[in-house]
Amino acid sequence: MSESPLIPPFPEPDRPNIPHWLHWLDTCPSTNTIAIARAAQLNHGDVVFTKRQTSGRGQHGRTWHAPTGVLTASFVLDNLNTNLLPGLSLAVGLAVIYAIEDLVPDCRTLLRLKWPNDIWIDRRKLAGILCEATSSNVWATTRAVVGIGINLCVDFDLRGLDASAIGNAVSLHSIASQVPDELCLLDRLRHYLLELAHMFHKNDKPAGKSGLARLLPELQHRDALFGCPVAIELSDKTIYGQAAGIDEGGRLRLRLEGDRIQAFSSGRVRLKS
Repeated sequence: MSESPLIPPFPEPDRPNIPHWLHWLDTCPSTNTIAIARAAQLNHGDVVFTKRQTSGRGQHGRTWHAPTGVLTASFVLDNLNTNLLPGLSLAVGLAVIYAIEDLVPDCRTLLRLKWPNDIWIDRRKLAGILCEATSSNVWATTRAVVGIGINLCVDFDLRGLDASAIGNAVSLHSIASQVPDELCLLDRLRHYLLELAHMFHKNDKPAGKSGLARLLPELQHRDALFGCPVAIELSDKTIYGQAAGIDEGGRLRLRLEGDRIQAFSSGRVRLKS
């Protein structure tokens, strides 16, 4: 079967000092789409990166806008425990925070997680995450393709984008004195993602040492929604309550009328005005 012309093959590296794990494309529709389509060519820890993503995908089928200045990359993580995958995007969020803080000291103590897959600074969206689990006879294991988009140096007005209409977006260059080199940031992201992959490994571990269990204290510390009045939009209704933290399964806990707690595994959350 011939492959779609929209899915380009990985070119031979033509840049010096490109690590073996990095597959650099000048442009592509979506790094997640490429990573899934080219599964047989990728191994655990490999990264697909492009400076120009033309058809990015976000959560719930939404478009991820990736103008020039947005770091867009997909990381391949293999041999994961399928039972732990619901909490993966939150763990990835911590990895993104740690990587940025390592390279941008200005951001230390400022970065927060907005359940389930966004990074906020002062309630403005700096980064988004899209985790897609895949399985195939090629790997005989569960693989996650982790797509990450970070607004590094974006002039939204110049690109014809209304920042408020795309998640109240903010660019790192507007709040930090220095923006990290893309390759350095990719390397730090990969470092932390490989660490968390071990925590989500398919081999059995004690409950307190696998998945999100070890990360709960840090998740609680970084939770941007905790204590806030929020609305969670489900497929058939909207529920209002007060965010009451994240549980070990990665679910958002809401305090409802009558002091009743209900946990949600999916839904679109917004702060209640």
